[in-house]
Amino acid sequence: MNDFQSLTETELHELNLNLQTKYEAFKSQNLKLDMSRGKPCVEQLDLSRGMLDSVKAEDSFKSEDGADTRNYGGLDGIPEAKKLFAEMLEVSAKEIIIGGSSSLTMMHDTLSRAMLHGVKGSEKPWSKLPVVKFLCPSPGYDRHFAICELFNMEMILIDMKHDGPDMDQIERLVAADNSIKGIWCVPKYSNPEGVTYSDEVVDRLAKMSCGAADFTIIWDDAYCVHHLTDTPDPLKNILEACKAAGHPNRVLMFSSTSKISFAGAGVAMLAASEDNITFIKKQLSVQTIGPDKINQLRHVRFYKDLAGLNTHMVKQAAIIKPKFDTVLRILDSELSGKKIATWSKPNGGYFISLNTLEGCAAAVVKMAAEAGVTLTNAGATYPYGKDPQDRNIRIAPTFPTVAEMEKAIEILCLCVQIISVRKFLKVN
Repeated sequence: MNDFQSLTETELHELNLNLQTKYEAFKSQNLKLDMSRGKPCVEQLDLSRGMLDSVKAEDSFKSEDGADTRNYGGLDGIPEAKKLFAEMLEVSAKEIIIGGSSSLTMMHDTLSRAMLHGVKGSEKPWSKLPVVKFLCPSPGYDRHFAICELFNMEMILIDMKHDGPDMDQIERLVAADNSIKGIWCVPKYSNPEGVTYSDEVVDRLAKMSCGAADFTIIWDDAYCVHHLTDTPDPLKNILEACKAAGHPNRVLMFSSTSKISFAGAGVAMLAASEDNITFIKKQLSVQTIGPDKINQLRHVRFYKDLAGLNTHMVKQAAIIKPKFDTVLRILDSELSGKKIATWSKPNGGYFISLNTLEGCAAAVVKMAAEAGVTLTNAGATYPYGKDPQDRNIRIAPTFPTVAEMEKAIEILCLCVQIISVRKFLKVN
């Protein structure tokens, strides 16, 4: 079919009738298909079942330094866990803290402590300042934005480009405004667009002049090993770039195994300069006597080393790549050439980003829900839940089966076409 903009009004009305008939047929099936969140599927979780047997009663519960993982202590993690995950994040074992099960919790607590005490280099707690602003590359991760909203931080929308956030916009803002205290970054296979930051973007973030001496990059490297191809996207080491630029304390890196092993029962981590690690450990020593070290031991014994972890991720990719391929195949067959939508084709991560015509995303999501397909709320990928152009929809392919995914994306594409036709016809 030709692009919708070339159709006459009569052709658009005929098309609308045909599409609506197909939609009503789907609606009558009373479907319940959920693509609202990026959750691992059962098959992915099953890959790690052996981990539950990796620390048995007859085994030693001691870590390699002789500490009993069943007892208190080990504020920053057991040595073997620090070694494994430091290698994953390309830092030294002295530059990492192994925490509990959630990197989101670690990020929340980091900003909470910043509000109460400031970060290293702060003159005063952020809560004592008239206003605290945070840069939010968008579309982005809704839970990042929720943390800012919770702490009453003013969020500034930064446009995402093909190689990362708009650095011209960022450099101009941070140089002129010392109330801008940080930026959220999902640097590899970003949520939801699947963008990996270029070397230039990494270097400019590290080097840029900031009005705030304590400007902090929150580097959420959630998908650093979540590849979908045999040729993973390369990502330059931000910590090394910051050191080279003379700003070693500018970045705080986070990651976890929540989508590698068990969601909610993985291992989270924070990496930073040694000075930052010392500063943060002093604060943590008041908050906790230590994380779950038995869980850390389970992970290390199950994966053994980074090669073992990477082998595990190849198995994960074999499960979820067919789902991504299904989504992309149907988007291409149903929407290509019609000039009513564009979408990302990520090399890794957990999401596909779909952009409709301006002003259509919320209506598409609502219509899909009425046919039994639950999507992330339109606007959720922007600060305050408001997409200025009302066009972005986040697709989460991992949790449903391939068969469920096929039906869900067919319905989604149908809704995109119907709402687009209505826009051209100027009808609700």
